[in-house]
Amino acid sequence: MLVFASLKEVALPPTGWIKAIRTSLGMSMQQLGNKLSITKQGVQDMEKREKDGSITIKSLRELGRVLDMQLVYGFVPNDGSLDALIEKKAAELATAIVLRTANTMKLEEQGNSQERLRNAIKERTAVLNNEMPKILWD
Repeated sequence: MLVFASLKEVALPPTGWIKAIRTSLGMSMQQLGNKLSITKQGVQDMEKREKDGSITIKSLRELGRVLDMQLVYGFVPNDGSLDALIEKKAAELATAIVLRTANTMKLEEQGNSQERLRNAIKERTAVLNNEMPKILWD
C-alpha cells in the first residue's frame, strides 16, 4: 500500500488523462475513435465525461486496451497506510471515551491530571487499535 502513497502527488492533467495521453502520442480524435469503433464526436464526449468525472471504469478499461495500456485504480489513504488510518480513528475514539469519562469524574470532583488523561488515551487507543471494533467507523 505504501508503494501507492506517492501517487497522491501526481497531478491530474487539466485536460484529463485521455486527452493528455492522446495528444502526447500525437493521435487525433479520429484515430482514437477508429481504435474504439466510435466517432470523433464519441472520443470528444469520452474526454468530456472523464474530465467531469462521469466516465465509467468499463470505458477507461477499453481505452487502455486499445492504447496497449492498463487501467490502474485504487484508494490511497490520506495518512499513508490503512494502519495509520486505523490508528487515527482509534485515537479519536479513545480521546472521546476518555474525555467523556474524565468530565463525569470532574463533575463528581474526582478529576484526573493531564498526564493521566494522556496515558489513558494512549492505553485506550492501543486496545481499540488491536480490537478494531466496528464503532471506529461510525
